Amino acid sequence: MANTYLIVDFKEKDAAKALGARWDGAQRQWYVPEGRELAPFAQWLPANSGAAAKSPTRQIATVSFGGTELSVAGKKGVSLSSLLAGVSQAVAQAYRAGVWVLVEVVELRSNGGHVFMGVSERDSGGSVLAKTSAVIWQSTANIILPEFERATGAQLAPGIKLLVRAHPVFKPLHGFSIEVDAIDPEYTLGDLEARKREIRERLQAEGVFKANKQLAVPWDFNEVLVVAPAGGAGLGDFQAEANRLEQFGVCRFVYAYSRFQGEGAAKEICDALQMAVSQWTGKSGGRPDAVVIIRGGGAVNDLAWLNDYDLARYICDLPVPVLTGIGHERDSTVLDEVANAKYDTPSKVIAGIEQTVAKRTSEAKTFFEKISTRAARAVQSVKANATALDTMVRSEAMRHISQGKQAVAELMNDIKLDAMHEVHSAADLSSKAFEQVRADVQLQVLQARQAVPSLWEQVAVDAKRSLQVAAASSDSMVATVFDQARRDANVARGQTDAEVASVGVFARQLVRTASVGSESLMREIAGQGPEKTLSRGFALVRDPSGKPLTRAVQTSSGSSIEIQFSDGKVSATTGQQL
Repeated sequence: MANTYLIVDFKEKDAAKALGARWDGAQRQWYVPEGRELAPFAQWLPANSGAAAKSPTRQIATVSFGGTELSVAGKKGVSLSSLLAGVSQAVAQAYRAGVWVLVEVVELRSNGGHVFMGVSERDSGGSVLAKTSAVIWQSTANIILPEFERATGAQLAPGIKLLVRAHPVFKPLHGFSIEVDAIDPEYTLGDLEARKREIRERLQAEGVFKANKQLAVPWDFNEVLVVAPAGGAGLGDFQAEANRLEQFGVCRFVYAYSRFQGEGAAKEICDALQMAVSQWTGKSGGRPDAVVIIRGGGAVNDLAWLNDYDLARYICDLPVPVLTGIGHERDSTVLDEVANAKYDTPSKVIAGIEQTVAKRTSEAKTFFEKISTRAARAVQSVKANATALDTMVRSEAMRHISQGKQAVAELMNDIKLDAMHEVHSAADLSSKAFEQVRADVQLQVLQARQAVPSLWEQVAVDAKRSLQVAAASSDSMVATVFDQARRDANVARGQTDAEVASVGVFARQLVRTASVGSESLMREIAGQGPEKTLSRGFALVRDPSGKPLTRAVQTSSGSSIEIQFSDGKVSATTGQQL
């Protein structure tokens, strides 16, 4: 029997290969080797192939049970159990050998050592194309599961993709299922790695794969944002040291919590990061010194939820260095690859932070000691220089003072000599000037005596001429003055008469006012006599001759006085004046 060629789409080549199909490079077509069952490849068989008639779905219509041939078109019909038994037998005959099948675990439960799974197939858009139930019996599970976990580091869990060798089974009471007797660990590892590779290549094509890694490593840590699953063991290990740093005010840690595995975990982490960064209110400004992403160890497929493009892209675009501590030393995710720094565990992340802080502290201490030493040396040097300069300044000052005193003494002597010389010179000049002045005066007096007779005659002539002119002017001015005087006298006489009349009227008013005032004053005086004064409680003091005393100085110590009250007189002797 020759090889049977198949019609296989490119996207279905892995499924065909898993069932045992081979590739013919010369004809560039997949085929079923001679001697293998064609039923598993029914969907790819050519429409006119006679082998298609051997498909279990085509055999069910004419299957024979116990020598009795069943016909679907028969009028008599068969029982449901008989029909399902025939289907069960047909499936068993069609799949005597196991078939390698690609499945994705949807749900998982264990009962008595048996492992029950819900498995499915999805297209690239996530839509379910097929689903069924699968089982790994206890005897088989005890063999294949430890080997699978040891080879991959993964555990069976929802979301993991497997290449399993399965036997299709149809039971009248439980329906269709598949029994798994082997798992290919290389496929699972390849699928996980393929997912990481796809994300890595996409980020590299976008030119952001190394963006966060190229950020400057934090020089020191003062404020750190930590993203972790709440209550996780890794978070507890981290906080054991972080709380100690925070207690002593070395570094402040702010925590944002999120799920780290399961459907939608990556989006929750991304949302928690975005909210924490947007609401950051640290002392150093709008950003933390670093973002720390940590979680404890777990199965590879548990960590595989972190291999998410959107989360990785957010970290690449984040302008803050990201430190990761995810799982154990052998674990690696896309987040580790794009982060600024990768640590094997959460404990090593906080240890790295502590080392950086300790290094900066040691450097600061060293610098402080160097500065203190240099400062002490500088102070000593300055003091020595200051002492030397002070000594030199004092010495120079004393020398300059001595030189100054000597120069001042010499200048005083020179000034005295110059002053005496100037005095003698001035005396000589004064004598000469005085003689010159005397000579000039005598000359001027002589010249004046000579000029006086001629000047006197000129003065006499001018005086006569001026007298004549003045006499002529006086005659005319006298007449004018007399006329003006008469006019002024007449005006003054009229004004005088009016003023006299006015003064008379005013004088009479004043006399009358004074008369009235005098009468009032006399009455007041009459009412203020000695008797009135004495009646008001005053006393009148007289000397022995009866003369009133108005001042204390008018008396002397031991003199006799007389005191008059309103009701009588009393004699007394004065004492010492106070």
